[in-house]
Amino acid sequence: MRPVSASARVLSRSTAPGIPEGTRDVLPPEWAQREALRARLAATFSAWGYRGIEVPALEYASPAHPQDALAFKLIDSGGQVLALRSEFTTAVGRLARTRFPAGPFPLRLQYAGRLWLRALTSELGRLREFNQSGVELIGVESAHADAELLHLADAALRDVGVHAQLEVGYPGFVDAVLEDAGLHGRAREELHHAIDRKSGADVDVLARRDGLSGDVTRTLHELTELYGGPEVLDAAAHMAQGTRARAAVAHLRDVAAQVGGPLLFDLGVSRRYDYYTGVTFRAYSSGLNQPVLGGGRYALEGGLPGAGFAIGLERLARAAASALPPEPEVVLALDLAGAQAARDAGLHAELAWTDDRAALSAYSRERGITRWIAGNGWLEVQP
Repeated sequence: MRPVSASARVLSRSTAPGIPEGTRDVLPPEWAQREALRARLAATFSAWGYRGIEVPALEYASPAHPQDALAFKLIDSGGQVLALRSEFTTAVGRLARTRFPAGPFPLRLQYAGRLWLRALTSELGRLREFNQSGVELIGVESAHADAELLHLADAALRDVGVHAQLEVGYPGFVDAVLEDAGLHGRAREELHHAIDRKSGADVDVLARRDGLSGDVTRTLHELTELYGGPEVLDAAAHMAQGTRARAAVAHLRDVAAQVGGPLLFDLGVSRRYDYYTGVTFRAYSSGLNQPVLGGGRYALEGGLPGAGFAIGLERLARAAASALPPEPEVVLALDLAGAQAARDAGLHAELAWTDDRAALSAYSRERGITRWIAGNGWLEVQP
């Protein structure tokens, strides 16, 4: 399969007039590449016991939805406010609660499809319409379950030829340390953001404003630097004072022991700490400054535990381009028997639409076709 050029991947409004900003046309080479990746991922997920589902692209709009502020909304003929699907976890959770209320748990599900966001986001490469494949492991909450997802994430990326580094976080650890330091309300919220940005300068400004002690300020700075290998867990253990913080470190040690392979830890990660209830993780591939995969542990409505991850197919296509096999040769078949013979040989065959050899020759040159077939016999492209 041919690598996709940058010009084919990124189509601006100037090169593709008539489409909204943040959307794009997908041309045949990239489409084939993306579908091959989707099929490989689905096969890997199935081999691990994750069964496929589909959920509607239209949902009921709700202020409680985690992406409500970013969702495209519309009104149906009955006056009901609907939203285009903006993330999969909520939809899969709704399906799990309504279709599998009694399990059996753990429930392993996989999905693939398109998402839409009203606002342009740099994290998604300025796209408002994009594709994801992913899995959800629902109904169990344990280090074994978290380790399974890390193993599966690594296996899925390797199966499409992408070598990536897994980076593990635990947003609740930062919150627990801030709680142990006696921080609450607005001060705690703002420090979450400063620590997540790893902004020591902002930490100092907030510490001075709120009159924090030197010891607490040093602890906050240490949080911004909790990044690296297994030694990070040792540093976090020394920092953990309360029950929640100590439990987070113990859980991460258990997960790491079960994964066995190399992991990076970012215990200063604090984004969406109010959404994630445990381990979070991302996978970074060389040459990309944004993750190709992300996920974590959460609680569904009603308290049902869940965890999963999603892979952005547009970003994965960039990371996997050099690892995908070349496309099969395309030939021009002058009759149905020739087309079948070519396809039986593993080639792609287009049928001739005319007996005009000059027209067929001109088309073959433009299309890059170098061989014709008729019956069981091969013909060279006529000049």
